[in-house]
Parts: sequence; structure tokens; C-alpha cells
Amino acid sequence: MWLSPRLFLLLSSLQAGVAYIQEKEVRAMVGSNVELGCVSPEEGSFDLNDLFVYWQISERNTVVTYYLPQNSSTTHVDSHYRSRAWLSLDSMRRGDFSLHLFNVTPQDGQKFHCLVFRKSLEMKQVLQTVVTLHVAANYSMPVVSTPSGPLQDELTFTCTSTNGYPRPNVYWINKTDNSLLDAALQNSTVSLNDRGLYDVVSVLRIGWTPNVNVGCCIENVLLHQNLTVSSQAEAFTGTQDKIIEKSGLTPQEQTTILYVVAGCVAVAVVAAGWMCWKKRCPQGHYAGAQAARPEPELAGESARTPRGPGRPGHCPSQTCADPSDGLGFPSRRSPDAR
Repeated sequence: MWLSPRLFLLLSSLQAGVAYIQEKEVRAMVGSNVELGCVSPEEGSFDLNDLFVYWQISERNTVVTYYLPQNSSTTHVDSHYRSRAWLSLDSMRRGDFSLHLFNVTPQDGQKFHCLVFRKSLEMKQVLQTVVTLHVAANYSMPVVSTPSGPLQDELTFTCTSTNGYPRPNVYWINKTDNSLLDAALQNSTVSLNDRGLYDVVSVLRIGWTPNVNVGCCIENVLLHQNLTVSSQAEAFTGTQDKIIEKSGLTPQEQTTILYVVAGCVAVAVVAAGWMCWKKRCPQGHYAGAQAARPEPELAGESARTPRGPGRPGHCPSQTCADPSDGLGFPSRRSPDAR
């Protein structure tokens, strides 16, 4: 006896009082292999010539795979599953009619129905299992662009994340107190790419405040996963900040340069003072403040008169400082008092 897959659909709709019905939920990552369980509670071995096994997606009227005695045809299998769905003959002899699905895709997120009939029982349905397959894929770590350029009244942040599944929830967070920002401030675009996965771009526009610190959160509900990345906008105000912004130097590098410049200036000042002192002061001994004063240049015979022994210095008598006077004024003694 041979039954086509379409006849299986008719039989399953007419059967009542199915002996055993199971409902399960399975999660699988995109690209992985998964097993959708359909196991009979009855113990013992099963004769493959007595079994008719059928897997389908009822909502789409899609044939996933089937087993018919003495028939290995896959003519009625949907092209999306023809090379990816498989039943184990050895397992079915033990009452395990599980579906092995390879290379899971986002389109596999469906409700799969397993139907088992026995020919010896006049094609009675002895087992029905409904397996809901939930498909997921990790989103890439979000990337947040930081506002740059001249100071403006409004700051714009852009958050991007790709290749995730299912459709994400996108939140913007004020990192100063971890509160959610108003959804009206953001504009999020979620689109399917060539792989059937979701890409998301979210743009946040907020008024300027000093040292804004926000975070972009991509939530994958199925994986119970939240990916959050923070971004801080520095406030550029004043002449010094503008110079720093253009220089591209870090604050530590800028501080180091300032110290180096200040040190060079200090060394130059000390060197200049040393050269000046070196030119003005006599060499070899320290003679006090009076000795540091330059002697006037003398002319005539007086300039050629050698200093006598015991005379501390030589200058015209009319302009020499009186030792008793000590102020350096011309002597008050008369010319005759020699």
C-alpha cells in the first residue's frame, strides 16, 4: 500500500483521539544542526514496513520529509528542505522518529508537525508531535560614532549592529544614571540583509550638554542577550580646548610639552643671568659690592701711573672716595692737605 504525502494530510485531518500528542520548543543558532524530537512512549521495536512517518509545516502546507515503506522518493519534499532534512532508519526501529535538520536558516523558525501512522492498525495515527523551532543569531557588537567638529546645539550619535536574529529591540541609555532615553529622540532602521539576518542602524539626536555619556543597547530577546556600548562626547570650549582639539594630542602629552617648554625657559633665564654676571664681576676673588663696580677708564699720565704698594686702587685724588666718608663722594679735604 502506498500513500502520497497529500493523502497523509487528509488522514491527519480525519483522525480523532490520537493516542499521544507532544508539544515541544527547540532553539537553534543559524548555521547549526538541530534535532527535532518525536519519540513514541511505547517501548519495543517497530517494523519499518508497518510505519508511515510524515514531517510537515502545516501553516505553509510544506512537506519537510517523510518515510514510506519501500519508497525512497523525495519528489514531494519542499526544495528548501530536500538536502537538509533526514530521518534515521535505525532510530525509527526503536520508536524514535526525530527529524535531523542541517544548516539551520532564519526561515526554519516554524512549527514542525510529526505524524506517525501504522498500517497494521488500518492507518491509525499513533503519534503526533508539534515542535516549535526558534532560530537565533548573535548580533555584532554595536559601534557608536561620537560627535566631532565644532560645538553645536545638537549632538548626533549613530549606532550600528549587523547579522542578528530575530528582530532586535534598540535602546539608548543615559550612562550617568543608567536611565532610558526617550524613544522619541531616536530613529531606528531594521532591515533584512542577503543572509536573511537583520541589520540595525539607530540615530540619536539630543541637545548639547557638557560631557554627554550615552550607551546604545541591542537586545536579543530570544538569547536573553543585551549588547551595550558607551560613547562620550567631550565639550570643546575656550581657546585652549580648540587648540588641543586640532593638535590631536592627548591631555597627558599636552601637559608634558608644557613642562618641557617651561623647563627650557627656566634654563635660558639662568644661562643669561650667568653670562651677565660673568662679564661684570672680576675673576679670582670676591671683593664685596664696591669691588664689583666697574672702574672708570682713565686717560693721560694718570692712566699710566702704576699702582704703588699698599694702595688699594688708583684714581684721581679729587674723585676718590674718602675712606672715612664711605659714600663715594669727592673728597672735602683741601688740595694742600697731602
